[in-house]
Amino acid sequence: MNRIARVPVLAAAALLLLVNSTGCKRLEARDQLNKGVQAYKAAKFEEAINHFQNAVNLDPAYPMTRIFLATAYAQQVVPDLTTPENLKKAQLAIDSYKMVLDQHPDDVTSLKGIASLYFSTGKMDLAKEWQQKVMKADPTDPEAPYTIGVIDWKDAYKNAVTVLAAAGLQDDGKGNAKLPKGSCATIKKDNTAQVDEGLQYLHKSVELRPSYDDAMSYLNLMYRRKADTDCGDTNAQVADIKQADDWRDKAMGTRKQNEIEKEKKSSGGIVMDK
Repeated sequence: MNRIARVPVLAAAALLLLVNSTGCKRLEARDQLNKGVQAYKAAKFEEAINHFQNAVNLDPAYPMTRIFLATAYAQQVVPDLTTPENLKKAQLAIDSYKMVLDQHPDDVTSLKGIASLYFSTGKMDLAKEWQQKVMKADPTDPEAPYTIGVIDWKDAYKNAVTVLAAAGLQDDGKGNAKLPKGSCATIKKDNTAQVDEGLQYLHKSVELRPSYDDAMSYLNLMYRRKADTDCGDTNAQVADIKQADDWRDKAMGTRKQNEIEKEKKSSGGIVMDK
């Protein structure tokens, strides 16, 4: 009887030891996390990565450790640099974010982190794909549709200047009416889908954040690309350039107002009359 009675007691003792051990490791992980944050704030990113990796090893189930580790890796990625070393750093950050997503598929921080890294390393198709996932996880996020709009504009602009250069022309920003019909037809074929999609997402971005002056600036630029595709339709071209000018002016006015609001906040709500 005594031996049988001891079994649950021993099991309980072992469980308590496991809980205590887990608790100690969790505390150690938090300590490493805090040290990593301090190193990160001091721009000591390699040191921060070491602390965050230690935190992951101590408490792999805690998602914030991997998010912090991924962020530290991402901070070292140089935008638009495609060297093997830079791409390796980007992939390390992406892999860490994906490990978070394995447990929390809708973690917006990780989704946005991956999308941003693909954008920074020039993998625009993947950047768009992951920004779509951000929109699905958080339909109120204005930056995801904005980024898709920017990617579409970059594609459209690249296509346009390539065709213009072949025709011996430079972009006039007003629809390029001097472009030969055949060249214009090429731009229309190559750019219509990107322009339409880009306008849709940029308008969505402004709808979600009415003070988004960067999105307004890209609406200005995108309507100028739309004017390229009008091909001989002077009325449509004039209307698109009018839209572009309106969004340019609205972007400038909104940016000025945003700066005023920012100054108000930084000065405690009082703004000197200049």
